[in-house]
Amino acid sequence: MAGPTTAARRYAEAVFSLAKEEDALDRWAADLATAADVVSTPEAARFVRDPAVPRQARRNVISGLLGPRVSPSVVKLVLLLSERGRVDAVPAVVAEYRRLLNRERGIVEARVTSAAPLEPGQVDALRGRIAGVAGGTVELTTEVDPALIGGLTVRVGDTLIDASVRGRLERLRERLTEGAR
Repeated sequence: MAGPTTAARRYAEAVFSLAKEEDALDRWAADLATAADVVSTPEAARFVRDPAVPRQARRNVISGLLGPRVSPSVVKLVLLLSERGRVDAVPAVVAEYRRLLNRERGIVEARVTSAAPLEPGQVDALRGRIAGVAGGTVELTTEVDPALIGGLTVRVGDTLIDASVRGRLERLRERLTEGAR
């Protein structure tokens, strides 16, 4: 059976293809994000995920919550996911759709994790360096992880550059362990 990311990828690819045909990539992106926010609220999530709730009642709640906020096509997608027991996949579909949209527009996604918050100038410098290497516009997200001790890690796609103190210490430990054998 396909995993949640595989299913989300398939739904996102189908939706992306439809959005491209409709020339409505941004509208779909906004509507999908809204749908994910709505069905992920604790109150809605409990109700739409509960198999004890009759299917028609779940359909009515989803239509009522999303109908005035998003396009009918997005409501249909969420209803389909709900009927297939995959309403939990809506946020993953949104993430995959966003990845496809960025790829279509030549935007490179990068995540920088640092031991301490970065200054705006540092973020801009990192964005510039990554753009130079990756060859495109960079959508950069930052997060803080004190466990890195110092330095930072940069993930661009499947590539991880670990320039953290923790990473250096782990590599040193591995070399010392290998040398002791």
